[in-house]
Amino acid sequence: MPCFRCGARQTDPVRGVSAWRRGVRAGTQVLICPDCQQAYDWTRDLDRCVSCGSTALVRILGETQCRSCGAVDVVVPVPPGVGTAPRGVAGSMVPGLAEDVQAALERVLRRQPGRRV
Repeated sequence: MPCFRCGARQTDPVRGVSAWRRGVRAGTQVLICPDCQQAYDWTRDLDRCVSCGSTALVRILGETQCRSCGAVDVVVPVPPGVGTAPRGVAGSMVPGLAEDVQAALERVLRRQPGRRV
């Protein structure tokens, strides 16, 4: 999954704590890369818990859960237009993602390109 803000993709992470952060935006779990974390106040773009105001939200089995207070599905969504990512950057809108996944599968499964099983 790429950074929702800039579209950068996470490489194979090393063991331990990741520099990438998770959050929920418009009901979808997103990743935030280290560069975007430093460039601006990235937490303003995330949904917040109604109970405690935290942005420490995760999506689990179709529900949004607050990691701070444990509340489930009580979220204040981001107002429209706040922190909008450039067009074609966020989530599945990233061009070439399907091709990258296909190439990775072919490498891992050692298949010939274009050959379907």
